[in-house]
Amino acid sequence: MMKRIAEASPRLKARIAGGLFLLLLLTATFTEFVVRGRLSFAADLAAGAIEVSCMIAVTLLFYDIFRPVNRGLSLLAASFNFVALTFELLQFLPRGVNIGLAFHGFYWILIGYLIFRSTFLPRILGATAIAGLCWLTFLSPRLTKYLTPYNLASAFLLEGLVMLWLLVMGVNVQRWKEQAGAAGERQ
Repeated sequence: MMKRIAEASPRLKARIAGGLFLLLLLTATFTEFVVRGRLSFAADLAAGAIEVSCMIAVTLLFYDIFRPVNRGLSLLAASFNFVALTFELLQFLPRGVNIGLAFHGFYWILIGYLIFRSTFLPRILGATAIAGLCWLTFLSPRLTKYLTPYNLASAFLLEGLVMLWLLVMGVNVQRWKEQAGAAGERQ
């Protein structure tokens, strides 16, 4: 099965990433804005498992999709997101600072840059780097207090637009192959 996923077209990988991220976004939005604090422990755990599983899969798919743009930055972005997930799972909040969301912010800044530099996605989608800046506001508890829920809604909206594009349109396979060929990547 892993071999079939590795051999899948970039458009299919992008659509899978878009679908998984949409599931993650809907789950996160529902738990954060609709039922915040009212879920049972089991339901909260299940929602968290869905979010983390989807984000791991999306991170791995994004690494593969954006590797032709810049292999090092794609790996760095994936690493940032895995660190973010680790901090979030451990609920590491020194002095009330959400370090995990900050690493997630760096991830989205890099993804926004990779989208902007890619030839297979519209450059305007690179504005998702702004979502990264929204996540970075969580480095300051005072700033978080004043900006929440606007920073969350803005980040969810920008990330959601990228994922919607990936889900509906995917990537331009011909341009992806050209960029992968220029970078010496396997196709």
